[in-house]
Amino acid sequence: MDIMTLAASPEAWIALLTLIVMEVVLGIDNLVFISVLTNKLPEAERPRARRVGIGAALIMRLCLLSLLFVLVGLTKPVLTVFTLDFSWRDLILIAGGLFLVWKATMEIHHHVDPGEEEEKPSTGGKIGFGLAIVQILLLDIVFSVDSILTAVGMTPHLPIMICAVIVSVLVMLVASGPLARFIERNPTVVMLALSFLLMIGMMLIAEGFGAHVPKGYVYAAMAFSGLVEVLNMLARRARRLRKETEGGAG
Repeated sequence: MDIMTLAASPEAWIALLTLIVMEVVLGIDNLVFISVLTNKLPEAERPRARRVGIGAALIMRLCLLSLLFVLVGLTKPVLTVFTLDFSWRDLILIAGGLFLVWKATMEIHHHVDPGEEEEKPSTGGKIGFGLAIVQILLLDIVFSVDSILTAVGMTPHLPIMICAVIVSVLVMLVASGPLARFIERNPTVVMLALSFLLMIGMMLIAEGFGAHVPKGYVYAAMAFSGLVEVLNMLARRARRLRKETEGGAG
């Protein structure tokens, strides 16, 4: 089916909108990781690191779309351990999940016990620009494979997949700055974001071992936790304003 025929098809537009929403939702994981990681860079380097990380995500997704025949092969079993069959996709998800669990655990440890980390700066605190980009690229690969395989399962039309990927990455690019600044301004949100990354890492590992975890449940839990944290922030702000008002009146 050519592009003009697709453009005139209501089904194609419905598929495109559905896929854009799905890709944006799947991109939340990637965006949270990029925001948390780039906030550890000097402030002047953060916007460039976010642009590089998200730009790399777009390039990887488009490259994978151009190699769909290779991507389909990633779902075929290549390794058997006892009674479990693992494909390249499974191995990529497990490796990415383990990396995410390790990274989130180290960052949580750094925030809970910063004094000990100051004695061993290699495991926490500030990181270099190059190291941040390498870590972002590693997770970009994992999230890109998951994202494109989802797109392939939803529509057979390559132009629709390409449009959805481009739009979703542009949304990530626009949202990355405000999200990173929001996380930086609210220290308690940092711990919440790291907990999300830990949960996402465990979900990737489970997916790699063949245990399907409905992503709707995960994102609903994340949204509920975020809502609770927003209420806590509003409560802290109200108490602070009340103290300032009472202090001024006194």
